[in-house]
Amino acid sequence: MAIDKSGPRRVGISQAQQECPSYILSGIDSPQDIKSLSLSELQQLASEIRERIIDVVSKNGGHLAPSLGVVELTIALHYVFDTPTDKIIWDVGHQSYAHKLLTGRRQEFDTLRQYRGISGFPKRDESEYDVFGTGHSSTSISAALGMAIARDLNRNNYKIIAVIGDGALTAGIAYEGLNQAGFLKKDMIVILNDNKMAISENVGGISTYLNKIVTTPIYHEMKNDVWELLGKLPAGLGTKARIVARKLKEGIKNLTIPTIFFEELGFEYIGPIDGHNIRSLIDTFKSAKNLKESIFIHVITEKGKGYAPAENEKPLFHGISKFDKETGKQPSPPDKAPSYSEIFGETLVKFAKKDKKICAITAAMPDGTGLSCFRDEFKERFFDVGIAEQHAVTFASGLALQGLKPVVAIYSTFLQRAFDQVLHDVCLQKIPIVLCLDRAGIVGEDGPTHNGTFDLSYLRVIPNIVIMAPKDAKDFVNMLKFCIDYKKGPTVLRYPKGSVPSVQSGVSSRLSSCQEVTPDTTGIKTGKAEVLKQGKDGTFLAVGSMVYPALEASLILKKGEIDIGVVNARFIKPIDEELLKSISNKPIITIEENTLSGGFGSGVLEFLSSTGKTGKMPVPPVVFRIGLPDQFIEHGSREFLLDKYGLSAEKIAEKVIKLIK
Repeated sequence: MAIDKSGPRRVGISQAQQECPSYILSGIDSPQDIKSLSLSELQQLASEIRERIIDVVSKNGGHLAPSLGVVELTIALHYVFDTPTDKIIWDVGHQSYAHKLLTGRRQEFDTLRQYRGISGFPKRDESEYDVFGTGHSSTSISAALGMAIARDLNRNNYKIIAVIGDGALTAGIAYEGLNQAGFLKKDMIVILNDNKMAISENVGGISTYLNKIVTTPIYHEMKNDVWELLGKLPAGLGTKARIVARKLKEGIKNLTIPTIFFEELGFEYIGPIDGHNIRSLIDTFKSAKNLKESIFIHVITEKGKGYAPAENEKPLFHGISKFDKETGKQPSPPDKAPSYSEIFGETLVKFAKKDKKICAITAAMPDGTGLSCFRDEFKERFFDVGIAEQHAVTFASGLALQGLKPVVAIYSTFLQRAFDQVLHDVCLQKIPIVLCLDRAGIVGEDGPTHNGTFDLSYLRVIPNIVIMAPKDAKDFVNMLKFCIDYKKGPTVLRYPKGSVPSVQSGVSSRLSSCQEVTPDTTGIKTGKAEVLKQGKDGTFLAVGSMVYPALEASLILKKGEIDIGVVNARFIKPIDEELLKSISNKPIITIEENTLSGGFGSGVLEFLSSTGKTGKMPVPPVVFRIGLPDQFIEHGSREFLLDKYGLSAEKIAEKVIKLIK
């Protein structure tokens, strides 16, 4: 299928439509609609898609820079391949906005990341074009290989394309997939979207290697010249020509690049290709479509392409909240309250100035976790391991065994990938590392792949681990100091997304700076809770982010003459057994921003149940659990979802009234 190189066709287009900057996109309801467009129309479509993405993300927030960088790539893929029969798998998925616009979700795009709107990631039950759900990185190659093998076993005939970013190639699972795919030599295409970025700038050996390929164009020029020369040889030389070609190719390769890694794995390497040249992309994909082998296409793109603020501030615009699309500026927050991530970063710097054994580790998230200030202050003690959470945890164990004090900052949802390392390489050996779990609980608009609603459950089952959750900034600073000083084994500090509350007159307020908090661990004893308020009718036993809602719910209930006390659990493991015994003669209401299945409330029930069997409990305890249901929580604002699932102060109070009645 040749590309029509004529200008935009305006036949049947009204004057108003011709003047509208989005007249082409307004007629795209499926990928079939772009296949008859000319090259100039495809280029115009790319501009319209960018404008649409910028407009919606400026209002809703989202992953702007990644999606802007793959607009031409997305158009070319849907132009050449016959989706959804041909399968495109988007790794991570935060670059899928153009894909959504081209696959029947144009009219719904305004609802991006809103409650009951379309997801910010590929979602199988949202569209037949989303063939694999992705929110965590580096899974596309493995999924694509599985589909390719199933296709062949089922005697079907279609193409399978995995699109993976260079940042995602730092994860081990990507190489596990490449290793098997190259060995089996299945008919599949891997497209490397190389923009030199994950969220922040890429680090590590693979980044250096890819950069070497990109900056060595002589290899590709000489390679093309060799094949052109071979094309002039007599046909009878066939086999010998191919042998000579291979030797020449290897010779050129060894002169210019030490090894072509992907070819040695068993892939036919094509590239680098300009990822913003639609004609070049289409020609390359059409050629690859006709091959029946494992193809690796290296595409060079610019993150944030076409929007100057995103091009200049790539990490900021990777995932961004609402902003002014004309200036790229975000509105000032209503208050100056810092986030837990900010307090974590600044506090760790303060501690590290006094203790040279403290070091920090992140998995490609120095900005998101608040560690960028630590990186700038202590370069030799800061380690960005790339998107490699498993490695981060075991690497930290090695540091700790040699006397250092590693603090590993990872989002709650991403630590799931390192469960075995936490169990086998840390807890089993009682190695004292600190795991700081950012974004624990409901994150919000990024939805089920990013909500950290399971960490209490999957960590609580592991022996030799201490798990803590702060109610406010003072708690956080004291707990971080406690964790760093703890020598008996690993510790976990779990905290949510958003601003940090502090106590003032019994209700929530805001701290303006973590500098106001001086660490004091004298009040923190292993496994001991903090009693904030006594109550004659029962006790709220709240974890971390739920302490202030519990306090506020207690005030609401007091107006109705229901007196419920409030306890800041502080420790999820070990649990405060003595306190539980002392309050078990009245109803206990546990509150946690975690799934109820296996969470903190389950731990309370387990203890009280086992104690009751020994005859030590005077009366059977009454325990009510408030938390998240046994399901994946959908996308929507954090505040809305907390209220929907009964974790706002008002909903907690309502539930207690019903329980008592």
